[in-house]
Amino acid sequence: MTRTRRPLAALLPLLVFFAVFAVLVPLGTGTARAESNGGVKVMPLGDSITDGFNVAGGYRVGLWQKFTAGRYKVDFVGSLFNGPAGLGDHDHEGHSGWTIKQIDDNVVNWLRAQNPHTILLHIGTNDIYGSDPAGAPARLSTLIDHITAQAPNAELFVATITPLGFLDSTVRAYNAAIPGIVQSKVNAGKRVHLVDMYKALTPADLADGVHPNAGGYDKMADVWWRALLSVPGSIGTPSSAPAESTAAGSTAYGNGSAARAA
Repeated sequence: MTRTRRPLAALLPLLVFFAVFAVLVPLGTGTARAESNGGVKVMPLGDSITDGFNVAGGYRVGLWQKFTAGRYKVDFVGSLFNGPAGLGDHDHEGHSGWTIKQIDDNVVNWLRAQNPHTILLHIGTNDIYGSDPAGAPARLSTLIDHITAQAPNAELFVATITPLGFLDSTVRAYNAAIPGIVQSKVNAGKRVHLVDMYKALTPADLADGVHPNAGGYDKMADVWWRALLSVPGSIGTPSSAPAESTAAGSTAYGNGSAARAA
């Protein structure tokens, strides 16, 4: 069945409803230029929140700064390229407007091309206001299966999605299913880790009811950072890590960790 693409974009309130307007590809997005510093390959994977709609580079900017400050050598990988000059590596797989199914249809080829060691997956927001939000958890489970089959040795971090300024009960229902999905993969011996992104942000951290503002993206970067530190080897080892970097990992979600229900 053909699904209508409903990209993440600005929302305009009409009484108690929100209408989503199409912004297929944010400005500055293009084909990856394969920047590489020889570091651990990390693939940011998802939709326009991974791309960084509203704030060029999104959470990837703050996360890169943490890598640099912590002296971790990381190589962002993906077929797309965008972000400000201060972002040391602009590669990613954040596809504006894409649903879980669209990512699933392409992910095996991306993994073959990039061979990432670590994957940061934040996907499902476009499914929330699609035609079948109730089926989103099953689609996510299938996507995870395809990722782990193609890249069985990769560390896959699966995030609950950030809040929306509308349909919160639908968002919460989707997010509530994710811990069980992740745990089932962990029980099957897969390298899958749960990251609770929902509880880190509030609607006040959104620029347009969907996409985070600069402060929201910084909060996302911090959550990813702590999750990565909680899984040894997911971003390699620092050349000389500051003491606070090690301490930060104590509150991160690791392999099989259960997120608190939002």
